[in-house]
Amino acid sequence: MPLHHLLVVYLISTLLVLLPSFGLAKLFKIAGRESWKAYIPFYNTWVMQDIAQRPKHWVFWQFIPVVGWFITPGIFIEFSKVFCRFSFLDHLCASIFAPFYFPWLANNKDARFIGPEGVKKHQKPGWREWVDAAVFAVVAATLIRVFIFEAYVIPSSSMEKTLLINDYLFVSKFSYGPRIPNTPLSVPFVHNYLPGSTMKSYTTLIELPYIRWFASPVKRNDCVVFNFPEGDTVINKDGYQSALPYYMFERALGRDRVLSDPEYQPLAVHPVDKTDNYIKRCIGVAGDSLKIVDGIVYINNQPGFISPTSSTFYFFKTRNNVAVDVDFLREAKIRLNMESDNPDFSIVNGEYKINLTLPELDILKKLPVVDPNSIIKESFPASYVEGTTFPFDTLNYRWNRDNFGPLWVPKKGATVTLSPQNIALYRRAIQVYEKNTLVENPNGTYVINGIPTNKYTFKMDYYWMMGDNRHKSQDSRYWGFVPEDHVVGKAAMIWFSYENGPRWKRFFKIIH
Repeated sequence: MPLHHLLVVYLISTLLVLLPSFGLAKLFKIAGRESWKAYIPFYNTWVMQDIAQRPKHWVFWQFIPVVGWFITPGIFIEFSKVFCRFSFLDHLCASIFAPFYFPWLANNKDARFIGPEGVKKHQKPGWREWVDAAVFAVVAATLIRVFIFEAYVIPSSSMEKTLLINDYLFVSKFSYGPRIPNTPLSVPFVHNYLPGSTMKSYTTLIELPYIRWFASPVKRNDCVVFNFPEGDTVINKDGYQSALPYYMFERALGRDRVLSDPEYQPLAVHPVDKTDNYIKRCIGVAGDSLKIVDGIVYINNQPGFISPTSSTFYFFKTRNNVAVDVDFLREAKIRLNMESDNPDFSIVNGEYKINLTLPELDILKKLPVVDPNSIIKESFPASYVEGTTFPFDTLNYRWNRDNFGPLWVPKKGATVTLSPQNIALYRRAIQVYEKNTLVENPNGTYVINGIPTNKYTFKMDYYWMMGDNRHKSQDSRYWGFVPEDHVVGKAAMIWFSYENGPRWKRFFKIIH
């Protein structure tokens, strides 16, 4: 954790115990203690625990980063009880609005000091036991979810056959360092919308800058969960969101058309931590040079890692035109997903089209009914220009999903020379992800934050993410780089999986 982040954490911790001091000073005097003790941060909470006769080791817990923020309200609640305040509203105000609550309590004529013996005589209603237990559970689960691990479910086939639809994962936040939420005021355990509605589950009343503690870079070939980079603006309707991104329509139709057409309304704007979660494999890390040739990824001019569970489409024919079907192939231990719009097995122009991993390809070649010489990998030729691929500049980048690059992945601290030929690659990183103003002059020069320059030094590391199911994946080939502040965590383990019943063999499987 950088020193300045640690200083911010303890500044917040100090303010939490210092701001209520004006009210605590009067309450200390009522309880028979010197009022000046209320103005010494953390010593005041020691005195509060002493007055309430509660465990003093709670005070030391306050020095645990972030966790201490949740211990302090507990100390305030216990202290309010010695002044005969037992209602749920009192405890809510003591924990959340302490700087205002304790001055009010000190001047409330109904407040009386009953001491710890009086607290012991109080009988808590049964419903309060349940409420207090629920609050504790929510706080504990929130801390675990933010700083340790989070559950995630695979919604699509883009990572088949490494990760399957309805695989339930644990995502490790410690692998790359826990990221502090940009929007801390949100409904617990809900991502960007309230369940069953299009209403946002958070408020931007308080927004925090990007902070990651104990940061560690993403490693090449990790399976990574991240916030969808183009998810900052989405069409807030069923069937759109990140599946059919707003920017895709903006590029195809123009911004004015999209903003004026009711079909593409309403729009929702999300902060980084509330864009939809994606999971892909990190193919290229910051500073890498990457290209794809006939579907094969090259990193720094060397063939990239190919997961044994990575799949792609092949065409094949059978001997003597013998018919084969899904059941036959599944009996041969070839896994097929037939429920998507682009199924793993179909017939195209008299040829069979099938989605296979490399081990499954070996199985197919050995089937007696299959002509192994007819097997051809599906691939767009290099001459084909796919205008929907990043960076959406067909004048300078005549790329497609199978023949792509070369391009350089931006690295923190590295400087790039901007030109009309490469500005499309880095424009969004400069303007959106790193929040600079960028003016592109007609003569090919640039003004960044009001300063004429053709140089830019990146403030963050970036990554290149691709799905293992290469021909059924919306990934960096279609929306570009993933900034480090969008990284959520590393997919660590499958804890549950089902498809027409539990897939027992996938339970507690470590993800590679």
